[in-house]
Amino acid sequence: MAGAPARVVGSLGVAQTLAWGSSYYLPAMLAAPMAQELGVTTPTVYAAFSGALVASALVGPVAGHAIDRHGGRIVLVGTSLLFALGLAMLGLAPGPWMMVAAWLVIGVAMGSGLYEAAFSSLVRLYGHDARSAITGITLIAGFASTVGWPLSAWMEAHFGWRGACLGWAAIHLLLGLPLNAWLPRAAVAAKAEMQAEDPAPPNAAEPATQTPPGMVTAILAFVFATTWFISTAVATHLPRMLEATGMTLAAAVGIGALIGPAQVAARMLEFGFLRNVHPLLSARLATLTHPIGAAVLLAAGPALASVFAILHGAGNGILTIAKGTLPLALFGAQSYGARQGWLMLPARVAQALAPFLFGLALDAWGANALWLSSAIGAAGFAALMLLRTPPTPSLSHQAG
Repeated sequence: MAGAPARVVGSLGVAQTLAWGSSYYLPAMLAAPMAQELGVTTPTVYAAFSGALVASALVGPVAGHAIDRHGGRIVLVGTSLLFALGLAMLGLAPGPWMMVAAWLVIGVAMGSGLYEAAFSSLVRLYGHDARSAITGITLIAGFASTVGWPLSAWMEAHFGWRGACLGWAAIHLLLGLPLNAWLPRAAVAAKAEMQAEDPAPPNAAEPATQTPPGMVTAILAFVFATTWFISTAVATHLPRMLEATGMTLAAAVGIGALIGPAQVAARMLEFGFLRNVHPLLSARLATLTHPIGAAVLLAAGPALASVFAILHGAGNGILTIAKGTLPLALFGAQSYGARQGWLMLPARVAQALAPFLFGLALDAWGANALWLSSAIGAAGFAALMLLRTPPTPSLSHQAG
């Protein structure tokens, strides 16, 4: 794999799978039994999870700056310890307040240990050659729900929800921690070399685009917020949304199962054909897939629900990569981690609000709530169309 050894991509990819499976995908399996034993409602557990997402947004810029200065290994190793601590606190929580505190610790771990931190670690090590490695990590971690949901359900069935949380904590210590510790150390000389060889502009004030730099930052932050809102809203409410079109619950779950493979297939396309295309083009195409799929679903009904699932999943898969590669192509590798943290801060807030706001839309409009998510997706596409890259071969063409 150009730019990064396969062992680095493999170890980071597996560590990311564990991190996503034990945080973002955890409430779906454990929220109900957790709420029942702690004497709160299930929405209360999800509210605590939303608090974790807000905490992750606030931590992101700090973690990114730390990676820029010291490399990703020390940050990701610390994150493994934080995940283990937060999950252990959750498994041992005697009541609601400890549960909330545990989710906040997990939120800090999410802000310093999910995709943005992994992408920043790769850019810190490999500069523009990180594009293929970023895609490789998302290919592996694209199976986080495939691994995380069944594993959480199995542990909950055999050991209860507390045992599942403690089991995840142990997995972070026994597997995630060594994998993150296996990353190469980012030496000071490596950073100097990256800056010397980086053909990108030396700072965020001169991005590789004809659009004014302040507008580039605002556009990317807006686009990432729209895409994370849509992704989280659909992930949270997909079965209910499809039922509103007239499908049975069993059929809705079956259709939802198509999204994961569609994401991975699209990432394979990005790793192959689209790696030779500027990430701005692939991002523009990806922002259109949800609105097109939603229009097909609303026009044709359940008969073409699979088309919606495939288009939505494919777009989401490519946009996950674009969150890492697009800032790299437009701004270069310098101060990448801190910039990623700031760019993703609005996205994390949008992610935290998405389940509640889209749930209100479903209550009010049923399946027609998809017009709302489609309008948000179209707004993201329109924003990306405001970006103009130079007519000469772009930096991203030289990567990967």
